[in-house]
Amino acid sequence: MLQIQGFPPVATASAHTLILGSMPGEASLQAGRYYANPRNHFWSVMGHLINAGPELPYEVRLRRLTDAGFALWDVLEACERQGSLDSNIVRDSIVPNNFEDFLRQYPHITRIFFNGTTAEAAFRRHVLDSLPVTGIQLVRLPSTSPANARYTLEKHLQAWQVICRAG
Repeated sequence: MLQIQGFPPVATASAHTLILGSMPGEASLQAGRYYANPRNHFWSVMGHLINAGPELPYEVRLRRLTDAGFALWDVLEACERQGSLDSNIVRDSIVPNNFEDFLRQYPHITRIFFNGTTAEAAFRRHVLDSLPVTGIQLVRLPSTSPANARYTLEKHLQAWQVICRAG
């Protein structure tokens, strides 16, 4: 099994909210883009919430995301995993991203939203105790992954609306 590498963060100096996944799936890794699987609801949700839908070019979606004050990243920098499922991540292979440096570089971040249970669990297990700051609001949202089939787009929209409320 090969070790896979995640992507660099998407963020600007005005970022106030960080959205974290666990590790990009195979479709995203092949495309070199966050949430590239067309069955993943992430960009559809962003289309409804901040006008950054999947019909737009990827660069435009990222710009609208950052213009709205959002940063995008994953908890894991690297890991071993067969396929795209978070449940296939080899626990002993996990290398977390460097959140100490990230949060120093983006000091206005006051909220972190996790795209699913695995992202939250990995953050709490591998990152939380080393954070240089406290008082950041941590909120788990339902995963937008196609593996979370019980969540329709409508259910995701209801749950994810919270990211647009003031922190």
